[in-house]
Amino acid sequence: MHKYSDIRVGVGGVTGYTGLELMRRLVRHPHADVRVAMASSTSESRRIPALGRLWDAPVEPLDVERLVSETDAVFLALPEAIAAEIGPALAARGTRVFDLSGAFRLRDKGLRRKWYPDTKLEAPGSTYGLTEHYRSELKNAPLVACAGCYPTAAILSLRPLVAAGLIEDGVIIDAKSGVSGAGKTPSERTHFSECHGSIAAYGVFAHRHAAEIEQEVGTAVTFVPHLVPLDRGILETIYARLKPGVGEDAISAVLTAAYAGAPFVRLTGSDLPEIKHVAHTNFCDIGWRVDRPGGQLVMIAVIDNLVKGAAGQAIQNFNVAYGFDETAGLD
Repeated sequence: MHKYSDIRVGVGGVTGYTGLELMRRLVRHPHADVRVAMASSTSESRRIPALGRLWDAPVEPLDVERLVSETDAVFLALPEAIAAEIGPALAARGTRVFDLSGAFRLRDKGLRRKWYPDTKLEAPGSTYGLTEHYRSELKNAPLVACAGCYPTAAILSLRPLVAAGLIEDGVIIDAKSGVSGAGKTPSERTHFSECHGSIAAYGVFAHRHAAEIEQEVGTAVTFVPHLVPLDRGILETIYARLKPGVGEDAISAVLTAAYAGAPFVRLTGSDLPEIKHVAHTNFCDIGWRVDRPGGQLVMIAVIDNLVKGAAGQAIQNFNVAYGFDETAGLD
């Protein structure tokens, strides 16, 4: 794959939280030449006040032909059904696609039909987009299925430990997310009067991100998400039983080796991280404590769901795919 000095970029779904986060960063990216900013429908057109002096042109209706003719790479922050329809079509015509929906994350067709029933089309050649674990695959991928927000924190924490055989089966992930993780479309659950001053569990044994986590970690997990009254951020408390004789030093050694070259993973050890440490950044902070060798491991992982959990990770994948500095546009 050749390196390019400037890539013509388009964004679909700018009117949502993730699309807006993408635009704010891409218009200042040293190698991204943003040509078009489009809504999630073929009829919507309006200006976005939050993009004033960054992108003063109106957000245009979604137009696949223009994306093909005017861009080299497209970021899709669209509903799954729309992304599933236009993502493969764009990739087939030579436009590289960075999809932020869940349409192509699950490789098992049966699981994909179960958790994303509105996604009818397959995406041959798609690559799972968790940068830290798929750098080599990203370089030639025509379509990148960027990792989900909850899975990003869980996979970065658990995958090296499972691969090294350090933990037993029976992992529990207690996850909490700010309201922006539910998207911009209002609902009773995300109404201010419903979520302010409250914390609620949801999707128990019925959240599609559990399948994504299990796919990438390689072990079964009990995943329980919660909605908390924050605008952004995810904190996951992960509980795992260690294999006999495994202690804190082994956990530290494996994670340090796994992320030695990862600019956006910060290992904090016994200093447990908080959401405010990563808000508005592309960092994933991971801390942990062990009660005794062969005993209980507790990990805390935090990300900003709109950045490392969505827009920032997509840009990180873009940087690696085109051979740019991995941190470009993300400082």
